Amino acid sequence: MASDSVSTAASPSGTVVTRFAPSPTGYLHIGGARTALFNWLYARHHGGRVLLRIEDTDRKRSTQDAIDKIIDGLAWLGLDFDEAPVFQSDRAERHAEVARQLLAAGHAYKCFATQEELEEMREAQRAAKQPLRYDRRWRDRDPSEAPEGAPYVIRLKVPVEGATTIEDAVQGSITVQNSEIDDYIILRSDGTPTYMLAVVVDDHDMGVTHIIRGDDHINNAFRQLPIIRAMNEIEGNWPDPVYAHVPLIHGADGAKMSKRHGAVGVEAYRDEEGILPEALVNYLLRLGWGYGDREEISREEAIQLFDLDGVGKGPARFDIKKLQNLNGHYIREADDARLAALVAERIGSDADVALLTKAMPVLKVRAKSVNELVEGAAFLSAKRPLEMSEKAGALLDDEARQRLGELSKMLQLQNDWTIEALEATTKSYAENLGVGLGKLAQPMRAALTGTTTSPGIFDVLVLLGKEEALARIDAQA
Repeated sequence: MASDSVSTAASPSGTVVTRFAPSPTGYLHIGGARTALFNWLYARHHGGRVLLRIEDTDRKRSTQDAIDKIIDGLAWLGLDFDEAPVFQSDRAERHAEVARQLLAAGHAYKCFATQEELEEMREAQRAAKQPLRYDRRWRDRDPSEAPEGAPYVIRLKVPVEGATTIEDAVQGSITVQNSEIDDYIILRSDGTPTYMLAVVVDDHDMGVTHIIRGDDHINNAFRQLPIIRAMNEIEGNWPDPVYAHVPLIHGADGAKMSKRHGAVGVEAYRDEEGILPEALVNYLLRLGWGYGDREEISREEAIQLFDLDGVGKGPARFDIKKLQNLNGHYIREADDARLAALVAERIGSDADVALLTKAMPVLKVRAKSVNELVEGAAFLSAKRPLEMSEKAGALLDDEARQRLGELSKMLQLQNDWTIEALEATTKSYAENLGVGLGKLAQPMRAALTGTTTSPGIFDVLVLLGKEEALARIDAQA
């Protein structure tokens, strides 16, 4: 039995060219972001080029808002492309031209079957429990048999004998019998190209050598190869690309990632979850690709290390807690001024960026998201009288208020408003009372922040400054 095999060698020129080709019918999905990342890293690792194509041929569902969100999401992740985006809708005439070439060379044919005839065919196939597949009724008929002026589509004449084998760079060897692929439509009766044709033509014209995409496209590879090979016979220089089909991302329950698993769009992780781009990139990198036990991998290291042989064959499971922990690492590593600007953006006009920057070293110690930084910084801009949480209010009983009043008098005399001096004074007072420091620190925290959790209490005193700190304590004493 004949078997055609796709080589995994690079292009003749030796230059690797990859592409990311989203459909702008919604946000940049987390799975799409990982596909974009893998294409970007593979091209950068091999000194090649990575291109962006917007597959906007579905004009009813494609929107400018979705295009903007996709491009914005990619930019936020730091994924740049080597040319301006290609919009598939601009290239319809080029796609149709290739369809006409295939028709003229005998690799495609006109099909005049009506919708009614096709539905009758499908009903008969259902009744016989056969696969629903076009029966090639016009494959070898003379177009002159059709009524004059009858509408037609152009179908690809797919090989019916033998099998095709793809040596996938991720999945390994995959074989499909050619008889399982029907003669699908490449040009509709209104002259518009189908997705299957457009993708192949665009990949060729863009010089794409490696197609890295989700494994839900494996079947498409076997449908697209006949076009590539037919055009190679006609023109030459239409080489088979290298295919690398990456397993999809699943939720924690093992099902395909969807909205019910939480946020699935990149902008939601940025805007709602408070994730930093470097954390999401690192997490997506490790979601289906591995390098030993390494969890934290910088972008520069990823470019150096990434290759397709590290991509697993099985689906990866998305774990939000792992992402949050990784995000905590990157928050601790991040520049304080940058984090302060992100927090200020969320707080609004009341934000004191200079104070936030000063506070960031103590705010970011335990934070796992920008949201937690915002929560932790809330006390800095709180207005008196402070709104007390239930737990904080419970700490301020009569005894605690009396002690705060005495402590306030001692702190009023404090000229050296530093962590060390404030801690020494407070400890001395606690010792005189015969109580542990916590007996003073917790009511102080409540009075200063309105909560029971905050950075170290002496950090809070210094950040608020003497005047504001004492005013807050006095308000509760």
